[in-house]
Amino acid sequence: MVTTTTQRLLDLAAAAPASHDEDLLQLLEEANELYQQGFEDLHRAVAARVGGMSPELLVATVTAAGLPCDTSQDRGELVSLLAVTEWQMTPAALAYSEMAEGAARRGVCLIPEG
Repeated sequence: MVTTTTQRLLDLAAAAPASHDEDLLQLLEEANELYQQGFEDLHRAVAARVGGMSPELLVATVTAAGLPCDTSQDRGELVSLLAVTEWQMTPAALAYSEMAEGAARRGVCLIPEG
């Protein structure tokens, strides 16, 4: 059985509440890698989807997604804006965010203090 990035992130998020200290940190590290991988995959998909769009149509697409932008921004920035917006609404990203916030409340974070 093949586990998708989303399914694995959901599994890790489900396991997080019962995990503590080093175990939770390991779950968070794996989830972070999957989060980054998922975003990169989505970013490539968005770039491919809008690849043939004129700059004006791309700006209109970004604006229609509710993001402020203008024609002075380069294509890469606009694609990244779209990708981040889409990614943040995926079940994988939502699960990771909830997991990271829960871990932080319990004193476990990927960024060391001090």
